[in-house]
Amino acid sequence: MKRIRTGVTAMALAFALTFALAITAMTATAEERGPVTNLPMPRFVSLKASEGNVRRGPSLSHRIDWVLKRRHMPLQVVAEFGHWRRVVDRDGAGGWVHYSLLSGTRTVLVERDMLPLLMKPDPKAPVNAQLELGVVARLDECTAGWCRISAGGYRGWVEAASLWGVYSEDLGE
Repeated sequence: MKRIRTGVTAMALAFALTFALAITAMTATAEERGPVTNLPMPRFVSLKASEGNVRRGPSLSHRIDWVLKRRHMPLQVVAEFGHWRRVVDRDGAGGWVHYSLLSGTRTVLVERDMLPLLMKPDPKAPVNAQLELGVVARLDECTAGWCRISAGGYRGWVEAASLWGVYSEDLGE
């Protein structure tokens, strides 16, 4: 009789452990979504306005720590609270910005000086233009380590490793 109870207890314990792991997995998935927008977290956005206040906390009564002054600048949303989004820039500086100042349009920041903008995603492809360090470009699509971007009236492919504002999920990896 003891062996049966031990077997039943072990099976019940295994079931409980499996159930707990399933609940933990569902909770982890839920934590990857913003509590306000239900959009993926973290995620990249861009600055819609030509100027935006970055505040110490999520309200107008919080102090302005610094001001963003570059339209279309890529930012990473790392938290949400009501109408406010906590953003981080390329250098890791962050703060709270009102959601109306942000756009879902994806942009990237060029991190390599004189980056060749190629006609195809191939290092031997003809060069359309060269992009300077710090150029903000619109992100069109990414695949297998390459991203198609547009900037200054030019469109082409660059190596994704030369950009800030792209996740490995964007690359299909």
